Amino acid sequence: MLNENAQTELTKTVSGRDVAQAGALCYRRNENGGVEVLFVGSRRNGRWGIPKGHVEGGEVSSAAALREAFEEAGVAGVVDKTVFGMFSYRKDTSPNRYQVAVHLLHVSRIAEKFPEKNIRKTQWFPLKDAVRDAARAAGSANAPVAD
Repeated sequence: MLNENAQTELTKTVSGRDVAQAGALCYRRNENGGVEVLFVGSRRNGRWGIPKGHVEGGEVSSAAALREAFEEAGVAGVVDKTVFGMFSYRKDTSPNRYQVAVHLLHVSRIAEKFPEKNIRKTQWFPLKDAVRDAARAAGSANAPVAD
C-alpha cells in the first residue's frame, strides 16, 4: 500500500505533471525604428518559436528567460521582470504539460559564441509578421515551440 505522498507522485508520473518554464520574447528596433522579434528553430521539428526552457530550482522566471535566450540565441539585454504572458503546451514525447511564463527581453547584444549556436537557427521577423504567424500558430493544435 502506498502512502499518500507516494501515491501522488505515482499519479504525477503516470498522468504527467505541470512543468514550469520561462520564455523570452526578444525584440529590438531596426534602423527604420520598426520593431523586430527574434524566433529560434525547434531542435525537434525546426518550427519557429521563442527561446524557452525549464526554470531551475530557486530561479525566478525572468532570470530563466534571460538564460534561455542566451543559450539558444546568443542574445543579451534587459529582461522585464513582469510576466508579459503565459501559454502551455504538451510534447508528443512526454505526458507533462509545460507552463511557460513569457518575459519581454529588449536585446542589446548578440554574442558571437553561445551554447546552441550550431544546433538552432535564429531569425529576426518584423513585428507584423511575428504577430501574424503567432496568431496562425495559436489557432493550430501544434503551435510552434522551441525545445
